[in-house]
Amino acid sequence: MGRPATLALFGRKKRRGEKIVMLTAYDMTSALIAAAAGVDALLVGDSVGMVVLGYPDTLPVTVDQMVHHCAAVTRARPGVPVIADMPYGSFHVSTQETVRHAIRLVKEGGAMAVKVEGGRRRGEVIRALLDAEIPVMGHLGLTPQSVHKLGGFKVQGRGRGAADLILDEAAFLEEAGCFALVLECIPATLAERVTAALTIPTIGIGAGAGTDGQVLVFHDLLGLYDGVRPKFVKRYAELGAAAVTAVRAYADDVRAGRFPGLEHSFADEPAAAPAPRKRPPREPAADHGPDAPGYLAGLENGAGGEE
Repeated sequence: MGRPATLALFGRKKRRGEKIVMLTAYDMTSALIAAAAGVDALLVGDSVGMVVLGYPDTLPVTVDQMVHHCAAVTRARPGVPVIADMPYGSFHVSTQETVRHAIRLVKEGGAMAVKVEGGRRRGEVIRALLDAEIPVMGHLGLTPQSVHKLGGFKVQGRGRGAADLILDEAAFLEEAGCFALVLECIPATLAERVTAALTIPTIGIGAGAGTDGQVLVFHDLLGLYDGVRPKFVKRYAELGAAAVTAVRAYADDVRAGRFPGLEHSFADEPAAAPAPRKRPPREPAADHGPDAPGYLAGLENGAGGEE
């Protein structure tokens, strides 16, 4: 097995014009599946709140939960960079708290880097993280942690003023030291302009095909989640429906007595072999020795005994 890939692959692929494939993962199983399929990087997204933990949005996700899921992913040893989302509230109070939370994601969760939503207003936070030797991925456009401020899950960057703002914010994040940038739910033409203007790679989600790479949510790609279904999601399988069919077949077999069968059951231990019978000590032959008939008579006739 070769050395695990590092964050350097992001810049290398951009320079070579190679697309970057990123996917979310939340546990060992999803990490192993993604790694076996050949993705370039994994994002432990705060989308875990919606597709795994059952929250209506990403806002309730805690640092403890992100550490827990990040550690489950990195214990799979996927061999690709693992980036962890910094959840809502973890980088909004102070730079000291931000760094403390990010260090947990690295030390306890095993992440190589963290992702932070927002542009210029995150400048101090990004500098503090980089000073703590923690690489940062930026995130512009639709930033789910700002869903209330944005008025819902809406496309961002439409119109010249909004587009210019995203271009400016992207240039700032590159200058601040981010190694890559997620662009979410912005017009495809704007994403192309941002990608062309930056030397760091862009990773699109709902941003068209002109970015340097793409990211999707694991459960969306595989059809495992029937909640919000954004326009930009392409389902490559319907594993949720297949799982329901499989579980229903199991339930039917149990109720009908078809499962478990003999092939799924264990036999009793074979009966123990009887212990060998112990033979009684052999009695002296009746025709030899002093008890033999005629022994004494023989002695008298000189036919036995000692000479």
